[in-house]
Amino acid sequence: MRRVRQIFQDLGIVQSEDQSQTHSRHETSDLDCPEMESTDLTEETRRHLGLGPAHQAPCPGRKRRAARHMMDLLGQASLHGGAGAGTKRRILSGFLPSVPNIVDQHSHKVFCGKYCGPGDNMFMTASQDCKIRLYNTNNGHFSKTRTITARDVGWSVLDVAVSRAGDALVYSSWNENLHLVRLGASGDSGHAPLPLAPDDIQFCIFSVAFSADDKELLGGANDGCIYIYDRGSDQRTNQILAHRADVNTVCFVDDNTNVLASGADDGIVKVWDRRSLRESEPRPVGQFFGHSDGLVYITSKGDGRYLASNSKDQSIKLWDLRRFSDTDDIQEGLRALRECPMRGWDYRWQGAPPSRRSRTVVAGDRSVMTYTGHTVLQTLIRCHFSPMANTGQKFIYTGCAKGRVVIYDMLTGKEETVLTGHSGCVRDVSWHGEQLDLVSSSWDGAVVRWSPGLVAESSQGSDVRSVCQKRRGRRRGSGRWADITESDEL
Repeated sequence: MRRVRQIFQDLGIVQSEDQSQTHSRHETSDLDCPEMESTDLTEETRRHLGLGPAHQAPCPGRKRRAARHMMDLLGQASLHGGAGAGTKRRILSGFLPSVPNIVDQHSHKVFCGKYCGPGDNMFMTASQDCKIRLYNTNNGHFSKTRTITARDVGWSVLDVAVSRAGDALVYSSWNENLHLVRLGASGDSGHAPLPLAPDDIQFCIFSVAFSADDKELLGGANDGCIYIYDRGSDQRTNQILAHRADVNTVCFVDDNTNVLASGADDGIVKVWDRRSLRESEPRPVGQFFGHSDGLVYITSKGDGRYLASNSKDQSIKLWDLRRFSDTDDIQEGLRALRECPMRGWDYRWQGAPPSRRSRTVVAGDRSVMTYTGHTVLQTLIRCHFSPMANTGQKFIYTGCAKGRVVIYDMLTGKEETVLTGHSGCVRDVSWHGEQLDLVSSSWDGAVVRWSPGLVAESSQGSDVRSVCQKRRGRRRGSGRWADITESDEL
């Protein structure tokens, strides 16, 4: 193992002994994904992992033997003068998170948990006790830097977005305002309400996001509208009636802030182009329909071409922005779903009915791939594409109402690995953009960091569950986390 680590250091994949352990659970081999062989997404992913045609022969007249497993790949990289970015991603993508470590244990449900800030040097959690906690994550170690008490909270803080610069955050709840908190090196400058809704209505922003330049905020609300707030002029600039149901999730499609996406309880993903959008007569540039129930989360791959959506129909779907659904198919599908006998079930309190567990196929579904195996109940469970730098975006991962984190192979649709151990719903998951760690935030109050290692998956669950139970039985400030202090509370 020392020899393997030395090769990793030579390749520039790891730098020192104090970094996360990197032990593979899988042998690394060329991708075998017949379901998507004909798509350019397959070729794009292969290129990201150093498997494209440009990587087949290192020099004229010298053929490189195909790598059959991890040691082959490491040996070839050393033999041919080091590894390129694609080969590094391919190596690292085989070292999946597996070993749990409790970052923090709260006494209330944790709704949000995200890596954020420049280089993912911060981590943020938000829980039902109205506290937003920030951690410094430099060198892979979590140290709590401050705790912010949210204001005017109804039920819970439901979503938090942190600016890319790491100098501000905004949070939402059942309230007519978003709230902005500026974060500075010398402390926080207080809360600024950002008014969005007219008075005298029950209002909630379920999903909020910063634009890539941090100049605007995008939100989706229970009135069927998506909202855009301009930070420079300090006012709402757009209120777009997007859906005839709660808008549970919104996102910017890429770093260009002109293209937006929204998902709602009507089961439709809508894509909007602000350059042709009129508030008085809003029309999406395209729609995706294939889910048989409402949407809880959508996320962009960041390339302006692919989106993923998580749904109450217990599935994730992958969408290509060049293949929108036909309007006639959407209308026919909506009529069919209205006739579904279990259409009125409430995912917050009830188990998924048989019609959802049977993976209903919707006519006209143009999704690229469907991923099933996780459970979506109780709350708006998040899903994401894995990072480019360390996995080549090879995976889609999600939380689960059964206390699991499920990682799918994006191209084959198969479960790559399942992380178990939480005793409550895992609502949010976040994979570090450069390191090999993934953090799960759960309604059991635990925030758990998963790192690559040698511990067998069958033993992980009991370890996490027993530690979580111990933490809940201890008084606040005792035990392992007593040295983490809450400072600068607002």
